Amino acid sequence: MLKIKGLSRRFWQVSVGVVLVMGVGMALMSTLYIKGLDVSLLNQPLPEASVVLDKNGQVASQLSASKIDAVPFKDIPQVLVDAIVAVEDRRFFEHKGVDMKSIFRAVGRDVLKGSYSEGASTITQQLARNLFLTADKTVGRKLREAAYAIKIETSYSKNDILEMYLNKIYFGEGSWGVQGAAKTYFNKNVTDLTLPEAAVLAALPKAPSHYSPFQNEEQALERRNTVLKLMLKEGKITQQEYEKADASALGAVKTVNTDEAKGRNRAYVDAVIDEAVTLYGFTEEQLLTGGLRITTELDPTVQKAVIDVVNNDSLFPESKPDQLIQSGAVIVDQKTGGVRALAGGRGEGVFRGFSHATQLRRQPGSAFKPVAVYGPALELGYKPSTILFDGPLNIEGYQPQDWDHQSRGQVSMQEAITSSWNVPAVWLLHEIGIDNGLKFAKSLGISLPAQDRQLGIALGGLSEGVSPLQMAQAFSAFAAKGVLNPAHLIAKIETNDGHLLVQAKAKGQSVMRAETANTMTAMLQTAVAQGTGKNAAMNRPVAGKSGTTQLPDTKEFEGIGSGSAKDAWFVGYTPELTAAVWVGYDRTDATHYLTTSGGAVPAVLFREMLSRALAQAPVVAFDIPMSVDRPQKEIQTDQSHSAEPPGKPEKEPHKQMEQGHGHGKEKKK
Repeated sequence: MLKIKGLSRRFWQVSVGVVLVMGVGMALMSTLYIKGLDVSLLNQPLPEASVVLDKNGQVASQLSASKIDAVPFKDIPQVLVDAIVAVEDRRFFEHKGVDMKSIFRAVGRDVLKGSYSEGASTITQQLARNLFLTADKTVGRKLREAAYAIKIETSYSKNDILEMYLNKIYFGEGSWGVQGAAKTYFNKNVTDLTLPEAAVLAALPKAPSHYSPFQNEEQALERRNTVLKLMLKEGKITQQEYEKADASALGAVKTVNTDEAKGRNRAYVDAVIDEAVTLYGFTEEQLLTGGLRITTELDPTVQKAVIDVVNNDSLFPESKPDQLIQSGAVIVDQKTGGVRALAGGRGEGVFRGFSHATQLRRQPGSAFKPVAVYGPALELGYKPSTILFDGPLNIEGYQPQDWDHQSRGQVSMQEAITSSWNVPAVWLLHEIGIDNGLKFAKSLGISLPAQDRQLGIALGGLSEGVSPLQMAQAFSAFAAKGVLNPAHLIAKIETNDGHLLVQAKAKGQSVMRAETANTMTAMLQTAVAQGTGKNAAMNRPVAGKSGTTQLPDTKEFEGIGSGSAKDAWFVGYTPELTAAVWVGYDRTDATHYLTTSGGAVPAVLFREMLSRALAQAPVVAFDIPMSVDRPQKEIQTDQSHSAEPPGKPEKEPHKQMEQGHGHGKEKKK
């Protein structure tokens, strides 16, 4: 028994010894690793603004105001230091770069939640992550972050670290560093900030857009007051100071931008940032502070035409006092896919704000007929003269009606698209098969979800909708004789010393026969010359299609006239450019809706944009063989496809849609 006890004691002694040796070894290795880390980047010059160039190489915009206007720690008011420390890292002056108490507290929360969160990063760790590491949430990255933080703490004083942090972080609205933020939000120098103003700035780094006083005043105020509570809790302000600051207004002041380059072409630049992030893997910080030269497809003449038209209130119906009728527009060069111009909306925009050109998703109405019905039908051998059914139609309960509530019995495909009849489009989609419609739309860059496998897509009845950018890209394939050149904004990205980082490559792909595209162009020319697109006609060849989506068939909209609509579209092209224009309210309800159609306001906007954009360009015709562009009176001769009423559909369509062109609603029974 004594022998066993002795062996047991010896075992534990050896085990403890091994653990101690391993611990010392790991500590030594960690020390050597940390000692070898290079943090000299902290001494390098502060970030520079990146420049956006148009297709001619001229400056179109600047992604941040300029080089960051750094301020020394002595000029940063104590209230701002206290506010930042209280909300970002309350034990900043106590820890050595890594706050073990906060880490254990965060781990406990993660265990309870059963998930991994970002919490417990100190100001020093955030500085390290921003400069030396990626933002991936992995244990390895967190360990490297901690190592860098410890190295920084051994190399710099606490005041130095705070100075670097406050001069390098992003405060939103294009402002980097505390001086820029003070100027942006309060039009004053950082040294003159008051307590409540300092709390506003301290609230921003966590989520600059969400807590911006210019974008979300309510959230900004709530977050500011949270910062003030934390300062009170930490003993940095008195109860009296807290109550006075808490009761004060936000005080943010929007000033006129004196930097000509900053804020110019805002919606286009926002889309450039999105494309650089999603397509090429840049981070927003790299784009805003890397001193990059980003050459784009922007044509300043075309862009000016689009912005001038969108900002011309006389071209729009009168909006309700509490909500502006909005619009989004995109113009693409069909020969290259280059986005020549973009309007994200009407009214004053904000940096990284919502874009009605690229982020909007709305049902396109009859503008979708060439994409989902007539395009694939032509590809399958149908002709403009093919006779289509136009009578009472009931496919398993789905009963579309023409916008005039009349029936003609039979019409040619050309007549159907010219007058935008609904029944022939639904009938034809049923004839060719829904899958062919979906496949054709996908080839044009519009992939629809499973729930859209229904006949309502013939009339633009989509579950999620499309953006003007998607519609412009889709129609550009018709304009380019069946070749789809993916819409893109970025031509190349270089460093400020000329090193090429990104070069866009031509990826044009044939998505339909040239004959299909030429025939569609001829049909859409007739739709503009003689049909619902007349308002888009100008002193040069134009092809296009209007679209209108009706108000939802719900109790909220009962009693509203049949001439009311939710969305209005016009999508079309000339031999040079393809454009898509959307008009509507952001929030459609019983008091906010349109009383116009796609063939009215959007068609006029399209005409004005293209007329101004091409004012100096010679008038040229569409390059279409004479055999394709047949006179209207000869169209009703080909009856190679039956126009009998259909049998069973491939799948039961949705019972409720917001689709159809013009001023009529589809009936649901």
